[in-house]
Amino acid sequence: MSSHFFPRDEYFMRLALREAARALEHEDVPIGAVVVREGEVIGSGHNEREVREDPTAHAEMIALREAARALGSWRVLDAVMYVTLEPCPMCAGAIVLARIPRVIFGALDPKGGAAGSVLDVLGQPRLNHRPTVQGGLLAGECAELLQAFFAPRR
Repeated sequence: MSSHFFPRDEYFMRLALREAARALEHEDVPIGAVVVREGEVIGSGHNEREVREDPTAHAEMIALREAARALGSWRVLDAVMYVTLEPCPMCAGAIVLARIPRVIFGALDPKGGAAGSVLDVLGQPRLNHRPTVQGGLLAGECAELLQAFFAPRR
């Protein structure tokens, strides 16, 4: 996993952080994601599990669906996904299936991350697609948002 980021990466991660903050409006875990192609956001999302009563309504899944609709294809090629927390196994699987070539995440998820923390779905050599994965971009800010959400609940 690489940690070399481009200046525009911080800009798009900040958009993902804004999306994450939107999840707080409906008492959901503040995770946000944006999918970018050719410098343009083609999909964005934040956790909506509570409001939709849907266990699959993760930020990444919503952003991927939006991106696929924007492209008119389930293959989200030549795009980058920015997500504030290391993807879970479900989201990592969807990223692989969508053929996203590059994933950048903020904070590590030591309890459920599937980009190397607990599992490494995104780096699994037996799968037909492996994106480039970079972690740690604005990790402190991403982690702070999550900690502020969970502190009064634990």
